[in-house]
Amino acid sequence: MEINTTAVPEGSPGLTTNNYSHNHHHLRSQSYNQHHHGILPSASILIIIIATISITILLAISLIIVMLRRIKSVKKYGSGKDISNINNTGGKSMAHGTISSNASPDVKSRCLYGPNLGCAPPSKFKGVQVFTYKELEKATDKFSEGNVIGKGGFGVVYKGVLSDGTVAAIKMLHRERKQRERSFRIEVDLLSRIHSPYLVEMLGYCADQHHRLLIFEFMPNGSLHHQLHASHKQQQPLNWGTRLRIALDCARALEFLHEHASPSVIHRDFKCSNILLDQNFRAKVTDFGLAKTGSEKINGQISTRILGTTGYLAPEYASTGKLTTKSDVYSYGVVLLELLTGRVPVDTKRPPGEHVLVSWALPRLTNREKIVQMVDPAIRGQYSKKDLIQVAAIAAVCVQTEADYRPLMIDVVQSLIPLVKNLSSVSSSASSRFQSHIVSPRC
Repeated sequence: MEINTTAVPEGSPGLTTNNYSHNHHHLRSQSYNQHHHGILPSASILIIIIATISITILLAISLIIVMLRRIKSVKKYGSGKDISNINNTGGKSMAHGTISSNASPDVKSRCLYGPNLGCAPPSKFKGVQVFTYKELEKATDKFSEGNVIGKGGFGVVYKGVLSDGTVAAIKMLHRERKQRERSFRIEVDLLSRIHSPYLVEMLGYCADQHHRLLIFEFMPNGSLHHQLHASHKQQQPLNWGTRLRIALDCARALEFLHEHASPSVIHRDFKCSNILLDQNFRAKVTDFGLAKTGSEKINGQISTRILGTTGYLAPEYASTGKLTTKSDVYSYGVVLLELLTGRVPVDTKRPPGEHVLVSWALPRLTNREKIVQMVDPAIRGQYSKKDLIQVAAIAAVCVQTEADYRPLMIDVVQSLIPLVKNLSSVSSSASSRFQSHIVSPRC
């Protein structure tokens, strides 16, 4: 009997089991991978959405910050950098921004200094008129030497009476001056568009044939330069209160040009001789022949020829020709030093080390004892030391070598306002005390 000895190959059942196990594992892996492939895209999409939203929010915040800085408008005074920190005093802090001429409590109802310090007279602006040369010749008595009230590199200024009885200052530009036509066009264009109680008002102009004349409101107390530095002073020197008010008026003028004019205006020749005083010694800025507008800016700066007056030019402008509003701030600081010290910006007759006002004054402005020593002798004893230190601090930051360290003119305005208001309250208090000592006669 044959016995079938054929055997199943060894390992066959094991192979079958392994195949089953492998296939089962493969199927589970596929299921697992499919499951996780379904989760991963959802997580990635969620991360992308969150990242996109975050970036959008950051961009929106950045855009808001940039827009706020550009607009620079605040309805009320805010907290900002304290320019008096240079003297470690606790003076009024100032905010970067712009006071709307409609919202500022010190400009409402055309009040210059607040309710206690009087208001600017209502504007008499009737629009810029065009005059003939003959009309102006008649107004000035044929440009008589007796009517000359000012001379300079630009030309001659005459006092005249227009046909309607208005007293005016008539500026005749030199024919041979190279910049005459450009200066004339700039002033006519600019002052026809912008109007402020802190700028000398242009009444009209004359472009009759080759004649170029500008007609302005008459300012009876002349220039600040004449009041401070005239060699033969017939009038009383400006007192401390008047100087502070002039400083505020000038700051208001530059604030208007930098912040409220559209486009913004850089004066470029801000100095004492371009600040005129009316019958109440309120200051107004004039002479815009060298002015530049913000529409000419590239990367926040204007590259231009270096023009202006020695002693008033900001260092970065004098060395590179790069002009910004901070160039005007420097010039304002020099004027403020003139008001404080009674000195001119450059005086070679003084001892060595004192020729340039800014170089001499800057180290002293941070020393309280030296500040008192450098004050104009004509106003000593008329101020409080606290107010003097505050004004010195403002001057010090305005004439900083680095333009970025200088304040905006809105900062200066906000710092000067409380000082000028304080003057009024002190004078009112003194007047009340004086009246209380007057005793009516007894019967």
